[in-house]
Amino acid sequence: MKIDLHLHLEEGPYSPRWLQRTMESLTAMTDSSEQIHTQAWMQESFGLLERRMAGGAFTSEWLDLYLKQAKQRGIHTVGIVDHLYRFTKYKAYYEKHMLLEDTLIGRLQREWLDQVCMADSDHFVACIQAQKEKWQREGVQLRLGIEADYFPGCEQELAGILKEQPYDYVIGSVHFVDGWGFDNPATQTYFEQFDLEVLYARFFEIVGQAVSSRLFDIVAHLDNLKAFNYRPDEQRLLPMYEKIADLLVAHDTATEINAGMVYRYPIREMCPSPAFLAVLAAKGVLFTTSTDAHFPDDLGGYTDQQLEMLKQAGVREIVTFQNRRRSRHWLE
Repeated sequence: MKIDLHLHLEEGPYSPRWLQRTMESLTAMTDSSEQIHTQAWMQESFGLLERRMAGGAFTSEWLDLYLKQAKQRGIHTVGIVDHLYRFTKYKAYYEKHMLLEDTLIGRLQREWLDQVCMADSDHFVACIQAQKEKWQREGVQLRLGIEADYFPGCEQELAGILKEQPYDYVIGSVHFVDGWGFDNPATQTYFEQFDLEVLYARFFEIVGQAVSSRLFDIVAHLDNLKAFNYRPDEQRLLPMYEKIADLLVAHDTATEINAGMVYRYPIREMCPSPAFLAVLAAKGVLFTTSTDAHFPDDLGGYTDQQLEMLKQAGVREIVTFQNRRRSRHWLE
């Protein structure tokens, strides 16, 4: 069974590159009666973009493109999530934990948060829930999820937030080390200030706390700190990998094999790395598969490769979720 359980409908900042990528996705996924790259084709394409911008991401028209791609690629179960930081209702949660003071990194992160935090969580949830029956008729199971950032000490507040909506599953992720958003291209030079082994030790300490919190059904992209190719000798990280694997097993928490960094970041590598995957598989950690797509044409693009990687590592089943209940499925 093919699963893609970590997809997004939209992600800022809303740059010229975002506009270009949205146009690329629309034209790739929409049949046209016009000859490609003619003026008539461009006018038609601008019409698609205009409707997308006017309607936003939480529309049946935009979701239909994800459904179309899922059917074309034979994906049985699709999980659509949004980042918690996208919702204005939860902006204060991030303001409490991010570095936002009047420094270079603080100003950059404040700018980023203001750019991306603009959506309504109720609108998102209602959109996905309304599409589930339609998707099922088309032979694809649609699941509703949320991707929530874990910060040390956030447990009580985040537990309350996660109970507010009827999610099928909750993904926990670590995108911040002591308030610094390390996967933001605008702040990547901050890596130069650290001893990388010390930084990774702190990162995995936070990941371990996220797992131990028992707030999450899945803890995502376990080694995403590597995004910009800042990583010490991986042999030095193996004890950290072992500890995370042990915690995932002890707390009966799944992880994912995530393709997002293969095509969106300089590292060009799955999360977890092959070495980390071997450790996790040997310990019996549970997996799901995800592309971490932010546009419909990326859905399912790496699923076959991921399933083969899991098989080669000795993994024999993958997991999905519905109403916060986990089910296991044998790999074909």
